[in-house]
Amino acid sequence: MYADDETVRAILQDTGDTWAVVGLSGNRSRAAYGVAGVLQRFGKRVVPVHPKAETVHGEQGYASLAEIPFPVDVVDVFVNSDLAGAVADEAVTAGARAVWFQLGVVDEEAYARTRAAGLAMVMNRCPAIEIPRLSPPR
Repeated sequence: MYADDETVRAILQDTGDTWAVVGLSGNRSRAAYGVAGVLQRFGKRVVPVHPKAETVHGEQGYASLAEIPFPVDVVDVFVNSDLAGAVADEAVTAGARAVWFQLGVVDEEAYARTRAAGLAMVMNRCPAIEIPRLSPPR
């Protein structure tokens, strides 16, 4: 409902390879850690965004999107739905090209705002599931 395969494929293949993963920390038991690893295996640069600003998967972390000193193509959101809208708004301000809300992260108003700002957006889906399904064989 919140993104067809064409939009998902466009974000994964055409939007760019620098993904800020909001909520990514060094905690290996969290979903964000595993998903970030999958993104890396498929050629994405993963930028951890977490208040701890930890280095994760070999990439320097930042405490917020605003602190990242280079362009980000996609903002992948691993926070509770009640916090996700603010992250989507930050992604728009930061100049991201797309926003991806993970499984279970739903904010219809944020979706509408983000799309109205001209960004591609996916909500309530996981790139670690979609990228192997929609990517060409390597």
